[in-house]
Amino acid sequence: MESGLQFDYITVGHVTVDVLEDGSRHPGGTALYAALQAARLGLRTLILTRGVPAEIEAMLEPWAAELELRVQPAPETTTLATSWVGVERSQRLLAWAGPIELEGSPLSCAILHLAPVASELPERWPEGGRLLGLTPQGLARSHPRAGGEVQAAVPSAGALGQADRADVVVIARQEWRDCAELIERARAAGALIAVTDGDRPTTILAPGYEPIELPVHMLERPAEDLGAGDVYAAALFTALAEGRSPSRAGALANVAAALRMSGRGPGAIAGRAEIEALLPPES
Repeated sequence: MESGLQFDYITVGHVTVDVLEDGSRHPGGTALYAALQAARLGLRTLILTRGVPAEIEAMLEPWAAELELRVQPAPETTTLATSWVGVERSQRLLAWAGPIELEGSPLSCAILHLAPVASELPERWPEGGRLLGLTPQGLARSHPRAGGEVQAAVPSAGALGQADRADVVVIARQEWRDCAELIERARAAGALIAVTDGDRPTTILAPGYEPIELPVHMLERPAEDLGAGDVYAAALFTALAEGRSPSRAGALANVAAALRMSGRGPGAIAGRAEIEALLPPES
């Protein structure tokens, strides 16, 4: 993407162990799903995370050739038990890796994606990135002691104080209420806000544009949606950094998310050619 940089795309957040209702354990976390989508769009990608290094390295071994990984050692890897009632998803925190420690030199990259899932960002967000993208879901959750259910929460005062640094924020509609102040601070500073809403149209609020409503790319038989919003964010950040218009970037992100839902797990994340082939023509 840019010469002279070691990485085009860096995600900062916990790679997680996702325990599903059948007891199976799978790699998860926004940092993983977004990084893998960026890599499959052709970007040199790095994940900065925290947990048990051997455990995370083993989980991500299938994609070791596609991206770089740096793990800050911790006694545990963040582990979440996920269950569904209809389309509603709930999670319990089984283990937490602790806060990611980032001090010193800025992270040199084209796109820096802050991807918290469990309140793991430092109070002072890392510097770096020509574009700073934020998916704030992990800022809008309370994380109780191990075994407790994850609940919605308002982002901390520290996070709110950093919100004006974001260039692009991607948020799910159901998280809007708890993140309202963070979003307004980011918008006031000129950030683009993208709001996903399941199978309903996504909304893009971009400086200098009227609100943009984009229909999602529908599938006949979606498999499951874990990581779809993370894939959407990575594709949107990448397309915007490449100079695409908000509406065109949003359309590409919608296709990327839909293709992720066509299969199961990170392996279903699509490459650039597959995504571009399904983009609707420009109006």
